[in-house]
Amino acid sequence: QVQVVESGGGLVQAGGSLRLSCAASGRTVSTYAMGWFRQAPGKEREFVAAISWSGISTSYADSVKGRFTISRVNGQNTVFLQMNSLKPEDTAVYHCAAGRDYSVIEREYDYWGQGTQVTVSS
Repeated sequence: QVQVVESGGGLVQAGGSLRLSCAASGRTVSTYAMGWFRQAPGKEREFVAAISWSGISTSYADSVKGRFTISRVNGQNTVFLQMNSLKPEDTAVYHCAAGRDYSVIEREYDYWGQGTQVTVSS
């Protein structure tokens, strides 16, 4: 079993930065790909970023490319999402997820955290 817990959300002004953290626990979690997804009010959950188990491969949604950076520290089973130049449209609940295969597709991820709220004011 893998458990995933996010932290680091909050309220920030447009143009500001936040760093989200995701702590994963479980015997084989270091071999899992990790992803970030977000869900804004009234919208479906969408892909934000993903990173392979080795950290070598990363993917980003077009809407965050160049502003967000995903990284991981395998020895600590921790994944980060550095978010810069935040916009009001980035406001959402951000979820971290773990899966056996590196993917941008939500259903490929098996384990999900409860999410952390990010609010960007204009």
